Amino acid sequence: MEVPISGEQIDLVAGDYTATIASVGASLRTLRFRDRDLVVPFSADELRPSFRGATLAPWPNRIVDGRYTFDGAEQQLPLTEPARGNALHGLVAWLDFEVVDRTASSVVLSATIAPQLGYPHRVAVVVSYTLGEAGLETEVEGTHLGAGVAPWGASAHPYLLAGPGPVDDWTLIVPADTVLETAGERLLPAGSHPIDSVRGGELDFRSARSIGDTFVDHAYTDVHRDDSGFATVTVTNRAGDAGVALVWDAACEWVQIHTADRPSPEPSRIGLAVEPMTCAPDAFNSGDGLVRLESGASHAASWRIHAL
Repeated sequence: MEVPISGEQIDLVAGDYTATIASVGASLRTLRFRDRDLVVPFSADELRPSFRGATLAPWPNRIVDGRYTFDGAEQQLPLTEPARGNALHGLVAWLDFEVVDRTASSVVLSATIAPQLGYPHRVAVVVSYTLGEAGLETEVEGTHLGAGVAPWGASAHPYLLAGPGPVDDWTLIVPADTVLETAGERLLPAGSHPIDSVRGGELDFRSARSIGDTFVDHAYTDVHRDDSGFATVTVTNRAGDAGVALVWDAACEWVQIHTADRPSPEPSRIGLAVEPMTCAPDAFNSGDGLVRLESGASHAASWRIHAL
């Protein structure tokens, strides 16, 4: 049987939820609650649009110029965002993961990052998806298989769907006090600032408000958490009677929000990217939240998407 472009397809079912995982990038291809999509889907035989639903490791977001120094060694990564001259979203998004365990409602996938130019480390990446009555739980774990220390960060790239229409029609809550401002067309990090001091408070969604025509492609931190250490972003439809939430654990100190703006003629603003991140953009340079994976050590982060 011919394998679809997006890889092996794993269908999950639990109660009112269904999901499909594609093995390329251990990607979340579909997630539905009853009769509605909770994430922007793509077809099995479609080359995954950009990073939609992909696993991001060993770094999320951008490494400026693809260049960094780690423990005294200078490294140069391929520029996978050539128009902006950055290394974007890690090394596993286009790896074909192997299914190592599965049930009707769960799957575990594994791939290994081989030592390479710019990242001379061997790291096993295990992605677990579990569908249940409370939604879809995802865990990403990295284990350093080589000697020395490896820099590590992880995230995922789902585009949430609150309902029909563009993101302009939706209401958003992002419980964060600080935002990382960006500079220029390259979206380079330009310093973290109190949320109410940036762009006249335009990026402040601590209280529920309409997204409108606001452009967002920013990382937020200093997030508000519940007593168990979890933070939540919610987005609801125009009527306010349905939506979707993404909840993440204490391993993720940052969350990237992006309104999926695209140049014409591409479909624009069709979903809201919500990316819980273990580290800041360009953390391989700043060290902000960067995990130092010792030989044999592991690091895991998790998040959950559920219907409102």
